Amino acid sequence: MAIIKHKSQRVGIFIDTQNLYHSAKNLYHAKVNFGAVVKEALAGRVLIRAVAYVIRTESEEEKGFFEALNKLGIETRVKDIRIFAGGAKKADWDIGMAMDALAMANKLDTIILATGDGDFVPLVDYLKFTQGCQVEVIAFGKSAAGTLREHADDFIDICDDPKTYLIGYRGGSSTGKGFFSSTFSGTQPSAEEGVDVGTEVYDDDTDEA
Repeated sequence: MAIIKHKSQRVGIFIDTQNLYHSAKNLYHAKVNFGAVVKEALAGRVLIRAVAYVIRTESEEEKGFFEALNKLGIETRVKDIRIFAGGAKKADWDIGMAMDALAMANKLDTIILATGDGDFVPLVDYLKFTQGCQVEVIAFGKSAAGTLREHADDFIDICDDPKTYLIGYRGGSSTGKGFFSSTFSGTQPSAEEGVDVGTEVYDDDTDEA
């Protein structure tokens, strides 16, 4: 179904940072340019809120990344990483991101979810059919859930033009599965750069469609 993106539409963008990070790292060995993601998704419309859901690690090395997002006009909602007895680490923002989208729905015409996680399909349907919002998704098509693509009013596939959305993209790709952890270098990005944060984060919910 073709949709119309009116310039006067009030837009809220909700960014599943972990999902995009892991997809970029797994598929392209590159980092996400979140500024480019927001710009493309917004498509010249009225931005009301852009929120990135991020994880704070013990070292807090990701502080520079959070500041870079803020300079781009992207708010950050921060959650501390959970460390379990066996040493496993987990961070999950799914419920918080969904609750924020629901809470803001009556002030928005369009809600954009930057994620490929199929767990958000019920949220997409609720926002469309109960709240009357236009719901769009921007994500990596190679790792996004097919049901999420089908239920969204529009789907922007980052894989169609990775050089626009990625930093460090060299034209290669990987289709490997099961990428359940990543080592983040801790480099502080500039306002134009993507994610480069923290330590090892284990989050099964954000790694598979």
